[in-house]
Amino acid sequence: MKFKLKHSSPLFIVLLLTIIQCKKDDSLPSSDKNNNSITDILSPDKEKAEEEDIKKTDEEKPDVPDVVIPRKDFGFYPWVYKNTDSVSQKNKKEFTGKALYTILALNRLDRANIGRADTLVVPAKIEDNFLIYSPFPGHLTSLENVKKFVFFSYPIQAFGVYEYGNLIKWGPTSMGKKSTPTKKGLMFANWKKEVAISTVSDEWKLRWNVNVANFDGIGWHQYAMPGYPASHSCLRMLEEDAKWMYTWVDTWILNKGGATTRAKGTPLIVYGDYPWGKRRPWKKLLDSPEANNMTEDEMNKIIEPQLAEIMKEQDNRDLVIQQIEQEKKAKADSLANVKN
Repeated sequence: MKFKLKHSSPLFIVLLLTIIQCKKDDSLPSSDKNNNSITDILSPDKEKAEEEDIKKTDEEKPDVPDVVIPRKDFGFYPWVYKNTDSVSQKNKKEFTGKALYTILALNRLDRANIGRADTLVVPAKIEDNFLIYSPFPGHLTSLENVKKFVFFSYPIQAFGVYEYGNLIKWGPTSMGKKSTPTKKGLMFANWKKEVAISTVSDEWKLRWNVNVANFDGIGWHQYAMPGYPASHSCLRMLEEDAKWMYTWVDTWILNKGGATTRAKGTPLIVYGDYPWGKRRPWKKLLDSPEANNMTEDEMNKIIEPQLAEIMKEQDNRDLVIQQIEQEKKAKADSLANVKN
C-alpha cells in the first residue's frame, strides 16, 4: 500500500500524522468484518490464486534471561477441509483460542480468510508456547546490544521481534504483492496512529498503524491476511499482533516545530524475495518442520552490515532522551524558583 509525497514541509509531516497512504485491495474482505465465529468462517471454498502474483555496555542492559526455544521435534499434517466430513466437524469444535491463532498464523491467514485455503497446515501437537513454531532463531549474537529490533522475511512472510538478541515474539505478515513490492533494507519506526485512514477512501481503516517509511507511505498495521503477499507495499498483520506491536514499538522524536527528526524509532530490516508462482513456503512444513527455518549465522550475516547504523541511532536516541529529561528538570527547577 503506497502513496509517494514530493514535499517534506512541516505541513506534510503534520498531515502524515493523521492519514496513511495505503490503498485497499478490493478483492479481499475488510478486517472490520473479521468477527465471524469459527463455524461461519470455515468454508469449502478452494484457495484462490492471484494472477498478478503468479504471472551499551553490559551494565546498561536489563536482566533479560536467555531465551531457549527448542527446534521442532514434531510434524505437521494437512487438513483438507470439507464442509461435512467428520474431521472438519471435529476440528471446527477443537480449534479455538490459541489453537486457532496458531493455525491461522502458520497459514498466513486471518479469520475472515481462512476459507480461502483448501488445505491448512496443522501441527501434530498444538503447543501453548507459540515461539516453538518460530522460523527465526531464539537468540542472535549480532543483536545482543540492540534494545529493540524487528526482522521481516519476505520469502516466508513472517516477522520476528528481538530484545537484546532474544526472540520475544514472531508472527505472520502479508507484504507487498509482486506489482507493488515492499521496500527492503534497514528502516526505522516513525509515527504511529491507532486508527489511520487511507487517503483513497475514509472507509478504509488501518488499525494499529506504525509508519516505517515516511515519504513512501509504508507501515505495518492490521488488515486482511489472505495467505499470500497481497498489500500495496505495507506490512499487514493479524489484529492481535498489530495491537501488541503498536504498544511495544518506539517511535521517532521530532525537533520543535516537527519539521526534522531528532531521534529515530525502533529499527527493522525487510529482507529477501518471495518465490512468486511457486509453492507457498509454509506448505513445505508438511514435508519438513524445519523447512522455513532461518539459522543464526544466516541472520547475523544479514544484520551485521547494518549494525553500525543501528547502534549509532540507538546511542543518539539514548542521548536525546537524556537531554529531554534534563530539559524537563531544568524547567521544573526554574518554575520552583519563581514560586519561591
